[in-house]
Amino acid sequence: MALHSGAFCFHGFPTVAHESLRRRQWVVKSSGFLRSRVVSKSHLKVKVKAFSGDGGLVESNDSSLVVCFGEMLIDFVPTTNGLSLAEAPAFKKAPGGAPANVAVGIARLGGLSAFIGKVGADEFGYMLADILKENNVSNEGMLFDPGARTALAFVTLRNDGEREFMFYRNPSADMLLQESELNYDLIKKAKIFHYGSISLITEPCKSAHIAAAKAAKDAGAVLSYDPNLRLPLWPSAESAIEGILSIWDIADIIKISEEEISFLTRGEDPFDDAVVRKLFHPNLKLLLVTEGPGGCRYYTKEFSGRVKGLKVDAVDTTGAGDAFVAGILSQLATDLSLLQKEDKLRDALLFANACGALTVMERGAIPALPDKDAVLNAIFKTVS
Repeated sequence: MALHSGAFCFHGFPTVAHESLRRRQWVVKSSGFLRSRVVSKSHLKVKVKAFSGDGGLVESNDSSLVVCFGEMLIDFVPTTNGLSLAEAPAFKKAPGGAPANVAVGIARLGGLSAFIGKVGADEFGYMLADILKENNVSNEGMLFDPGARTALAFVTLRNDGEREFMFYRNPSADMLLQESELNYDLIKKAKIFHYGSISLITEPCKSAHIAAAKAAKDAGAVLSYDPNLRLPLWPSAESAIEGILSIWDIADIIKISEEEISFLTRGEDPFDDAVVRKLFHPNLKLLLVTEGPGGCRYYTKEFSGRVKGLKVDAVDTTGAGDAFVAGILSQLATDLSLLQKEDKLRDALLFANACGALTVMERGAIPALPDKDAVLNAIFKTVS
């Protein structure tokens, strides 16, 4: 669970962990909140991507780079829904990992993005590096560990509506990234530096995460944080709360789910604005609360509100939150003034909601991430 490029003016024997999450039905209509003005594709601002042939960034004057830090892994998604992991007859291999999903999502929308993280020096790791390159994401910050495997995760949707995860890490390569291995030149180029909390669970990656975020902040980047809670990966619930909140106050933008609000506030009502405001620290510019098919809520110091979601038929909800993050960060990377202009922010969040909705219509995370035209067409259909 988890609390878009063009600006639309408008995340040996292995250790195994399980997680169950409540499944949502994507059936919420988007009508009823749109204002009467007509939206046209002419409002789209396109930024030109600059990449070298080897997956690195070419020097340019573009200041819209989003650097995503953290894990990249292989998701195995069952070919049949409604069965437990043990009952699934077969699985489809799909690249994933929340920060990598966001990086690919931004690039697929036409934005400029890069990924920093470590994978195994194995077939899966090399495959993931190639996927980033194929999707116009800079992989110059990617490292390969010869002593650890690329992380794996099995995901399925059961008949009772629970989403079930099984993680293979003992440890996986992403956990072994060291501070000395960071590409600081790439980090300092970021306009937005995005990360989650999984990289905070163990050392040495925890120290690398903290050092990378500090370097980005010192260089003037906007810090974006999606906790993306995976409780079974933490030693305990208390350690998860402590770890997630340990870097809370340095973030400029935070995206969180209603379930994560309940978790971090130890059971308080996630729909109570007073409860949500408890998580709004003094330096925060934007707090986003995702509600699955219900859309999202937004909170700044000056204003707050809700933008409803789009009606779609869900096949697999994996990566929907990451697609949402990709949507809003692609907007902010080209125009940070959205943070001060509520009308423009609402339009950007509509775009982000559409990104999330379209992603649940296909299996897997990265394979399902939409391009800009698909998102615009989905929005136009809701207002036509």
